Amino acid sequence: MAAKSSSRAATQDGRQQNGVKRSSKGKPTDYTSHGVTDNDVFLLPSSDLQILGLVTLLGGVVRLFRIYQPSSVVFDEVHFGGFASKYIKGKFFMDVHPPLAKLLITLAGWLAGFNGDFDFKDIGKDYLEPGVPYVAMRLLPALLGVMTIPMMFLTLKAVGCRTTTAVMGAGLLIFENGLLTQSRLILLDSPLVVCTAFTALAWTCFTNQHEQGPLKAFDPSWWFWLVATGLGLGATASVKWVGLFTIAWVGSLTILQLWVLLGDTRTVTPRLWLKHFLARFFCLVLIPIAFYMALFAIHFVCLVNPGDGDGFMSSEFQATLNSKAMQDVPVDVAFGSRVSLRHHKTQGGYLHSHNHMYPTGSKQQQITLYPHKDENNLWVVENQTQPEGLDGPIAGPAAWDTFDPAFVQDGSVIRLYHITTDRRLHSHDVRPPVTEAEWQNEVSAYGYEGFEGDANDLFKVEIIKSMSDGAEAKSRVRTIQTKFKLVHIMSGCVLFSHKVKLPDWAYEQQEVTCAKQGTLPNSVWYIEQNEHPKLGPDAEKVNYRNPGFWGKFWELQRVMWVTNAGLVESHAWDSRPPSWPILRRGINFWGKNNRQIYLIGNPFIWWSSTVAIGIYMAFKGLTVLRWQRGYKDYDNVTFKRFDYEIGTSVLGWAFHYLPFYLMQRQLFLHHYFPALYFAITALCQIYDYGTNRISSLGLRGRPAIGRSGVAAFLAVSIVVFTLYAPLSYGNPWTQDACTKVKLFDTWDWDCKTFHTSLDQYALPSIAGAPEQSSPVAVPPANDAVKESPPPSENVTPQPSADENLVSREERVEYRDEQGNILDKEAVEKLEGKVSFSTRYETRTRVIDGDGNEIADGPAGAEGYAPPHPDVDREPETAGGVPEDDGRDYPATASPEDDVKKEKSVEKEQGGKPRPASEGSEATKG
Repeated sequence: MAAKSSSRAATQDGRQQNGVKRSSKGKPTDYTSHGVTDNDVFLLPSSDLQILGLVTLLGGVVRLFRIYQPSSVVFDEVHFGGFASKYIKGKFFMDVHPPLAKLLITLAGWLAGFNGDFDFKDIGKDYLEPGVPYVAMRLLPALLGVMTIPMMFLTLKAVGCRTTTAVMGAGLLIFENGLLTQSRLILLDSPLVVCTAFTALAWTCFTNQHEQGPLKAFDPSWWFWLVATGLGLGATASVKWVGLFTIAWVGSLTILQLWVLLGDTRTVTPRLWLKHFLARFFCLVLIPIAFYMALFAIHFVCLVNPGDGDGFMSSEFQATLNSKAMQDVPVDVAFGSRVSLRHHKTQGGYLHSHNHMYPTGSKQQQITLYPHKDENNLWVVENQTQPEGLDGPIAGPAAWDTFDPAFVQDGSVIRLYHITTDRRLHSHDVRPPVTEAEWQNEVSAYGYEGFEGDANDLFKVEIIKSMSDGAEAKSRVRTIQTKFKLVHIMSGCVLFSHKVKLPDWAYEQQEVTCAKQGTLPNSVWYIEQNEHPKLGPDAEKVNYRNPGFWGKFWELQRVMWVTNAGLVESHAWDSRPPSWPILRRGINFWGKNNRQIYLIGNPFIWWSSTVAIGIYMAFKGLTVLRWQRGYKDYDNVTFKRFDYEIGTSVLGWAFHYLPFYLMQRQLFLHHYFPALYFAITALCQIYDYGTNRISSLGLRGRPAIGRSGVAAFLAVSIVVFTLYAPLSYGNPWTQDACTKVKLFDTWDWDCKTFHTSLDQYALPSIAGAPEQSSPVAVPPANDAVKESPPPSENVTPQPSADENLVSREERVEYRDEQGNILDKEAVEKLEGKVSFSTRYETRTRVIDGDGNEIADGPAGAEGYAPPHPDVDREPETAGGVPEDDGRDYPATASPEDDVKKEKSVEKEQGGKPRPASEGSEATKG
């Protein structure tokens, strides 16, 4: 009786199965998940490994097929190939994306013999003649794209799917046109997707280990997958900041795990819970941060020379670059000092003049802001009166050289004498040539050698004490340490510069004006170079503080963030998040010789995955309602596992998709690719449950039906893939075939691009024929990386004759929000009902020797893709003709109004043939 009682008590209290304590109903009594099985991917049978190898091989064939075509620069290869050149040359650049993928592309090119001489300047620029190893550089993202295929297979096996379902998931990735197109070019999205896929695989495997309860905790396999997840998170965030969404996904599930552990009072003591927490904190927080920062350390080691992007950075940052560093200079500024003045707001452009005149206004000598060191940046600080000698005032800018230094104080009235042209900084009541606003006065250089000057040369020094460093710097002007304004005595305006570029006649340098009530940030100056004959070698010296790695790292993160957030202008190929799941439109990549590459997904795969997300959403909504009504659906282990496993994938989709609704920046179809990966995963999981696990559907015992369904699904995917493959590979296509599969007008590739018959592709093209888009050698406005290049000599750049410019024309067009041109009648009907905003564009027409216009080809043809927004931004002192001169803005002292005005003129000329992908670097998902 005692034995029976003991046995009965043991049965009532619980039982142990496979080392896991379970209740009488079979539910675990610890934190082990009910219904979980060990899906260790390291223990797959050899048959699965063989299938894995076959699907990977098939993916390689599909991804690498004709990867050599086109043999010219495509789309954003302009930028990311260009970054590889800059890495190899060590020239600093600024991009809104972290460096991992760019470093890998550079490594691939360098190993293949690329020396960085090719500049990737224009879409359509030939790779073959200069011998660029572009195939090797494209192989890197292509092979990473291939790697997503086995990762999908293993991820589905790790969540318990059958092999046929895993094959289905891998096959859908193989024949997804959008992922294929993006992975065959020198772009960043393929590395992003593969890092996301690796993180999903590692986290899924770790979760499987965790769900098996205390017996698996802290085992080598448990640690392996946890560390791998941390590395995956670091890698994903190091490709693009979209990786932060992956971190949020893993972080939310980690919090859920810790919450479940906290509720297991039987097996998880507070000390053990803390051990779980610290393990996750180390692997999922510290490892990703260390990985991310290590990539930037490598980035800084590679980019040691001045380059296109240093104009974005502070003077302290720039001083760490080769040839940008300067010797210690005297700290005290005296009358007679030879100085260079830098603008504080626009990252250190120098106050500059050169022997060229304004074409309008006073037609006096130009004053600009110039981003590079130059002898034309040097000025002599003169007192408002000349020093007295024995025979009266001593004339000339060198008059103070024989006197003991008299320091420039707060409130001193000075003149600035330009050394190389013998003219003084000057302002008067004349509108500037570009910003012709009433609150702006022209600033010029006026006078000649021996001229005594006039009252319009006088400026008062007003030290900004809150921005100056040190007590002495707040009372007198000190090199680097003192920040000050220069107030024009006669008019009260303040020396001012902002993000407005002067036209070609000023070499696209930045405008300098004298602003009445100008905003403080744009009116702040400081002195960098300082020399005086009486300040000997023993004089107190100063130099920029070395920011060190931490200072450079945080500054670059801030600049990346600000630049990325500023990508808000509309773009020819942008789209908004609601259009992505339904594949409303794509992106035009390239076109030439009656071929085209257009980023569009496989509609069948795309829409099926969206339907799968909808199915789960409906299931979850119904489940919540039934739960509220008291139904015990979660007592069913299959129901519970369906909700958790597929819910995890749908949560990954949501984290990688929904945040884009909050963004005002430019967005594009390829931003959806990480979310698409999770949607495809959810689709396969739902299929697996429907055919293999849910007994009530009657298919679990009929595996042949499940396999047939997979075969049918893949067959349809392959057929649809084949229909759109010419747009993915840039293969020959016919107008009829194109028209048949163009289901929507928003799929805006131009079927007229293609020949009417495939036989025509065998014929040699006639140069200049309308169907062949003519390459236009207009460099892409790579705003995040383009800046006026340093001159070969230390002099102001000279103008180059534009011999090919025939004429300039102006006309006004009205367009709707879709970009369609409105006729006169339509405009008249809309008057009073809508408001039109003004946008200035510059367009290039190509004509032959007889003056006949040559057809440009469709948007997206060679040289005709719009600018990439993530990287198409300029440092404030870079070149570029402004679209909006700000003349319509009223005089104001409001910083907000002035910032709006500057943003309006920051836009690049629209309509020029430029690369595009994201609308952000920088930037540029």
